[in-house]
Amino acid sequence: MQLSAAPYEERLTAPRSWWLISFLVGVSMALVLLPFGTLPMLGGLAGGTAVAAVAASSYGSVRIRVVGDSLIAGEAKIPVAALGEAEVLDGEETRAWRTYKADPRAFMLLRAYIPTALRVEVTDPEDPTPYLYLSTREPERLAEALRSARPA
Repeated sequence: MQLSAAPYEERLTAPRSWWLISFLVGVSMALVLLPFGTLPMLGGLAGGTAVAAVAASSYGSVRIRVVGDSLIAGEAKIPVAALGEAEVLDGEETRAWRTYKADPRAFMLLRAYIPTALRVEVTDPEDPTPYLYLSTREPERLAEALRSARPA
């Protein structure tokens, strides 16, 4: 039996500038260790760059997927049947919903470096979560994938 491809999949990768910052963290560590000699300086360059790169990579490795009848956002797996309408948020609305409009009970998968998002109502009466806030580079496509995965 062959599994069908996911109608939507996105990895919220960190911006390219973060990789430059990772290298600069390594340079900073090298400068800190410079008084101890060349070998510690090179170790600081390699170690600092590696640690910062692993942090940037892990922060940017989170995925959003719609697979079958489920939405998988990071560690959360939510049945599409428990979700209501999806609202595409532009840049201004995205900032508003992650700041002063935000509900502390909401599930928020947010990445500040992504300028758009999708807000999806949770309709399950057993779930205290009012909505999902999902940072996404393609909110229209994600909303359409959720609509098409909804049971008829």
